[in-house]
Formats: sequence, C-alpha cells, structure tokens
Amino acid sequence: MYRIISGRWKSKRISAPKNFDVRPTTDFAKEALFSIIENRFSFDMGASSVLDLFAGIGSISLEFASRGCNDVTSVEMNPKHSAFINATASELDMSLQVNVQRADVFEYLKKNRNRKTYEMVVADPPFETDEKKYGELISLVLNNRFLKDNGIFILEHQSRTKLQHPNLLDTRKYGNVSFSFFKANDVEADDKVEDEIKDENKDNKAED
Repeated sequence: MYRIISGRWKSKRISAPKNFDVRPTTDFAKEALFSIIENRFSFDMGASSVLDLFAGIGSISLEFASRGCNDVTSVEMNPKHSAFINATASELDMSLQVNVQRADVFEYLKKNRNRKTYEMVVADPPFETDEKKYGELISLVLNNRFLKDNGIFILEHQSRTKLQHPNLLDTRKYGNVSFSFFKANDVEADDKVEDEIKDENKDNKAED
C-alpha cells in the first residue's frame, strides 16, 4: 500500500494485490523527494513532462499526476504491475495524464534515443542492482537527450551505494534509501556523444 501525498488525490491510499512483489517508495521518502523538486528546482508541474522508469505500481507516476502533471510516461516491465498502473490511473481519472509503457527499461531507453525530452526522469531500479548497471542507466539517460537543458535525472538507490558522476548535483539520504540528482549534459557533450555513436555505426557497417 502507498499513499498519494499531495494534489488532487491528497491522502488517497492505493492498495495493490498481496501477491505483488513490489517496494513502493516510502511516504516519508516520497514526501521529502517532492519537497526538493518543488523548492529547489521549481518546475511548473502543469507544463512539465516526466519519464518514470521502473514504475512499479505507480507510486511516483500517480503522485506527479495528482500534483497536476499532464505528461507522465511510466515504464514498467512486469505486465501485472503495468496493468495495475493503468487501472488505477483510470479509476482516478488520470488516464489522459499517465501513459504506461510495458517494457524493459534498458531496451526502452535504447530504442527511444533522442525522440523526446523531459523536465524530469525518475528511476527506481531494483535494490539489488549492481554498480555497473547503475552506470549504464545513468549513461543511457544522460547521453541520449532524454533530459531538457534544465532537466534533472533522479535516481533512487540503496544508501550504501555511493554513485560518482560528473553530472551528480547532490545525494539525499533517507534511512536506507537515497536519491541522487543529476543535471543534463551540456549541448556540446551531447553532440560529441552523438558523433561518436555515428562513427561507431560507420565502423560496424564497414566491418560487415
């Protein structure tokens, strides 16, 4: 069970079936996260777009929608969980705000390079994710223009996992859960990465 903290559906409790293997962000941590988003980054929720990766049963996605965000894309691989997000969004009259994509997050990011940019990308991968996979996830988000120039990538992880990256702005710890905040790449860095990808593709074709 989780609770929508604020907005149109403030204090609404959402209960998932007991056989779901999920770990929703705690109310305490989620409240702290949205306080940082509102007070430090000052996004206009109504005009912002959000990409929620490893969406689980929709705790973060529905929180954004309740607060007035009209463009939330939720990526979740588990078919039961993605169906639950869809059903809950429909029940709360959020279907037009929340777009659920059932997909593996890493494959989704690879297939959707440079297609759409977001003010915020949020990710809550499984707690057992290793450091190498965290690095791959950060690279896929930052190096493929998923973020607008002023956008932020928020990664939830175990507090014992210490992340290092040139774009890391801050890490906030709430018990065994931490949120790390990453800024978008500058345009020159993105262009350089894009050129490297093009060169790599040319080399691969030449080898074929």
